[in-house]
Amino acid sequence: MADQSLRVRIVVRGRVQGVGFRYATVTEARRLGLAGWARNAPDGSVEILAEGDPTAVRQLIAWCGQGPPAARVANVQHREEASDESLGRFGVRP
Repeated sequence: MADQSLRVRIVVRGRVQGVGFRYATVTEARRLGLAGWARNAPDGSVEILAEGDPTAVRQLIAWCGQGPPAARVANVQHREEASDESLGRFGVRP
């Protein structure tokens, strides 16, 4: 991971569960070289924690606005967070 790193928590709302959003996010985040995870939240949103090169993180946030073809994204929110745990290879969390 680069010396300069950005960590963000992203919440994506809309038709984002049951459409492969988490797995498409994993593919995109790995392509961008990011660490972190994606998971379905009880409220029907998808929650993502991503860390890495600030440009790559911003690219992932922008990608979340569209998502995979079956998704219908209504809203994307994100906030920066301090690195308080080591994140491994990007994956899906239950």
